[in-house]
Amino acid sequence: MIDLHSHTLHSDGQRTPAELFAEAKAAGITVLSVTDHDTVSGLAECAQAAQQFSVRLVPGIELSAELHGREVHILGHFIDPASPAMRAMADEMLAERRERMERMVARAHEAGMKITMDAVIAHSGGENLGRPHLARALVAAGYAQSVKDAFDRYLKARGALFVDRRRLSAQAAIELTHRAGGTAAVAHPGANKVSRQELTLLADMGLDAVEAFHPEHVPNQAEAFDRWAGELRMLVTAGSDYHGPAVQPDRKLGDRSLPADRFAALEARAPESSKARR
Repeated sequence: MIDLHSHTLHSDGQRTPAELFAEAKAAGITVLSVTDHDTVSGLAECAQAAQQFSVRLVPGIELSAELHGREVHILGHFIDPASPAMRAMADEMLAERRERMERMVARAHEAGMKITMDAVIAHSGGENLGRPHLARALVAAGYAQSVKDAFDRYLKARGALFVDRRRLSAQAAIELTHRAGGTAAVAHPGANKVSRQELTLLADMGLDAVEAFHPEHVPNQAEAFDRWAGELRMLVTAGSDYHGPAVQPDRKLGDRSLPADRFAALEARAPESSKARR
């Protein structure tokens, strides 16, 4: 199985890289892309874990981006984690995410909740702080029954503790993945309500692929995105968007898998792959 969308605790996933790859091996995954949000900090550790468990790692990232004033996510696959442009962006986003979390924790204090930054960090990898880490701290402190409950009550957009974050433009996110030697795909377009017209615009920006196959896409959505990608001369990706059972109890690694021929086509499209063949 080839799963091109997963997360570790270096962003908002539950698993360490070693735990993630051990689970991937047990699930029969042969190729796994780790696509932590706005960071490449865990990829060196993932490379070691991938070698240990004999699972191929596709280095990746999931970039927070904006299109027409709405949030979209751009997946980078086959990226070079040492890319200066990617590292500079990741460092900037890391600082921004910490400042955002400090503001959300301050809002929790104002609401009478005994939540600290140390408590949030304890539920993370200590670096790339996001809402799921605060959600877990809220659950541990008894302010919510589950991560989902914490989001529904406090952390969803316009929730009592919500603070918005910085995003790249979709064009900048696509260009960044290309500069890092990778392909750019729009993640879970159905969940983000990306239209056929917007896919056309993204294709004109240089988007390489569409994540047609995702757990939040019902079959007719997956079929539509697969068809539209072909019409726009783009490829498709597939992934579980796995974060771990504490975040998504009903989701498993390999929930969506990309056929080997489609994976080979995506890899061949990566700028670095093209360079290697010349």
